[in-house]
Amino acid sequence: MAQSRNEPVEGRRSASRRAIVASMGALPLLAATASFARASDAGSATAAAAAVIDPSATRQTIRGFGGMAHAAWIGDLTTAQRDMAFGTGDGQLGFTLLRIPVPEDRAAWSPDLATAKRAAQLGAAVIASPWNPPASMVETFVRGTQTDARRLRYSMYGAYAQHLNDFNTYLRNNGVNLYGISVQNEPDYAHDWTWWTPAEMVRFLRENAGSIGTRVIAPESFQYLKNMSDPILNDPVALANVDVIGAHLYGTPFGNFPYPLFKQKGAGKELWMTEVYYPNSSDSADLWPQALDVGEHIHRAMVDAEFQAYIWWYIRRSYGPMREDGTMSKRGAAMAHFARFVRPGYVRIGATANPAANVYVSAYRGGGSAVVVAVNKGTAAVSQQFTMVNGAGSSVASWLTDASRNVASQGTAGMSNGSFTRALPARSVMTFVIR
Repeated sequence: MAQSRNEPVEGRRSASRRAIVASMGALPLLAATASFARASDAGSATAAAAAVIDPSATRQTIRGFGGMAHAAWIGDLTTAQRDMAFGTGDGQLGFTLLRIPVPEDRAAWSPDLATAKRAAQLGAAVIASPWNPPASMVETFVRGTQTDARRLRYSMYGAYAQHLNDFNTYLRNNGVNLYGISVQNEPDYAHDWTWWTPAEMVRFLRENAGSIGTRVIAPESFQYLKNMSDPILNDPVALANVDVIGAHLYGTPFGNFPYPLFKQKGAGKELWMTEVYYPNSSDSADLWPQALDVGEHIHRAMVDAEFQAYIWWYIRRSYGPMREDGTMSKRGAAMAHFARFVRPGYVRIGATANPAANVYVSAYRGGGSAVVVAVNKGTAAVSQQFTMVNGAGSSVASWLTDASRNVASQGTAGMSNGSFTRALPARSVMTFVIR
C-alpha cells in the first residue's frame, strides 16, 4: 500500500485498487437485520449439519491479528486509541500484531515509536516494512512505459541490509523488539516506490538477508502472486535466510488462497497475510451486513490459505476496524471476534468449515480452552449444533455481533456430552469459548 492509494492523495491511485477487488465479482447488498442468539431461538432457525470440532486435528499456529500504523501519512494513534486497538476488554479490538513503516530517512524513524512501544507493552508483536531504500541506494530505470521506475542498486544490497538492521537496532534500543522486518512492501506493485523482480529478491535473500538481526519477511506480493514467492521456496539458500513468507490479498480470489508449494517446502517457516483492506476502501466500515464480508475473509485466510497472521491496513480509518473517533466499527467487530479470543500461540484445529449454506466455522485451541468462530452471512437464522470430538468441554461462553450489537456477551451455558446447539442469527458472527 502507498500513501498515494489512501489519504491524503488517495484518489490518484485508489480506483485501480478498487478495480482489482471488483474483478472478483459483485458483492451482494443485503438489508440489515437484528436477531438474538439463544438456544430458545433454535426452533425458528433453519437446521444445519453438525459442526464437528476435533482438537486432535491440529493445523497452523496462530501468531495474531492486527493492523498498520503510519503516523507520517495519517497521524499517530492517541493514547486511548492504542489501548482500544491492543486491549482485550469489552469494546476493544484485542489486536496482537502491529505493522509500522521503515522510513528511508533515519530522521523519520521516531513518529511510530510511541504506538509501537505501547503495543509491545500490551503484548503485541511488531513488524516493519519499507517502501523505499535510502535515496542514495536507488537508481532509476525504464520499466515498460514507466521511465522513472526505481530499484535498489546491486552495489547497495549490503548497505540496504545494514539499513534494515539499523532500524531494528533503533527500535530495540528504544524498547521494542521487532518480531520481523520485511525486505520490501509490494515489490510487484511499485509504481510509486521501489520495484524488485523475483530474481532480485532471491539474490538479496541469498547474499545479504542472513546479516539482519531479526526475522526476515518476504516478498509481500500485493496480490499473493506466487511468481514472487515460488522462487524463494525453490531456492534452499534464499529460503534459509527468510523466516516469514508474507503476502497481501488485494483482489486475490479465494481459489488462489491455498499454497501447496509452501506446504511442500515451507517447513519451519511462517505464512503471514501482512496487509489488506476488504472488500474496499470506499465504503464506511459500519455498513451492515457488508461488514460480515470481513468475517468471511478472515475465515478463508485462516482455513483456506492457512495464514498464521492477518493484518489490516490502517487501524484507524473510515473503512477500518477503528473509526476516526477511536471507537470500534462493524468491520472492527468482525475482526475482534477472532483477535480478542484467538490469541498468539493458539493452534487452529479441525472443524466443519461450511456446515450450512453461508455459514463459515473455524476452531482453535489454546489457553486451556477451544475457540469457535461462526459467521452466518445468510438471511435466516441457523440452528447450529457443535460437537467436540471425545466429548471435551463442559461449558460454553458466547459473544455476538449483529446489526445492533458489537461483540456482545451472550452469557455462559452448559454442554451435554461435548455438544451444544445455538441459533446463529441471520447476518451475524459469533464466538464461542469452550472450557
